[in-house]
Amino acid sequence: MRFILRFIGLWLLAGAFVALIIDGTASIAGGSVRFNTFGQTWDNIHQESKPAVKAFLDRRAGPWLWNSGVRVVLDQPTWLVLGVTGTVLVLLGRKKARLIGYARD
Repeated sequence: MRFILRFIGLWLLAGAFVALIIDGTASIAGGSVRFNTFGQTWDNIHQESKPAVKAFLDRRAGPWLWNSGVRVVLDQPTWLVLGVTGTVLVLLGRKKARLIGYARD
């Protein structure tokens, strides 16, 4: 399980780096700082799935989850969302540190 978490986490970190390069290139070309939000990136990849996820969450948890939770994440830069998610997965998948001088049961 740790391997899968680290594997997915590293892929997400690589995606965050690519998104940061894309945003940096667009910022240099446009002459001002620009970031694609995670919602824009999601729309660019697959437009029909966002309304389906919204309808699913509205049915299961109510509209408050979409408005207060998911909407906040969708408004953040793509590189930030992927980077934080990847970092958390890599940290969850890391090996436990050896305790020096103590026996582990």
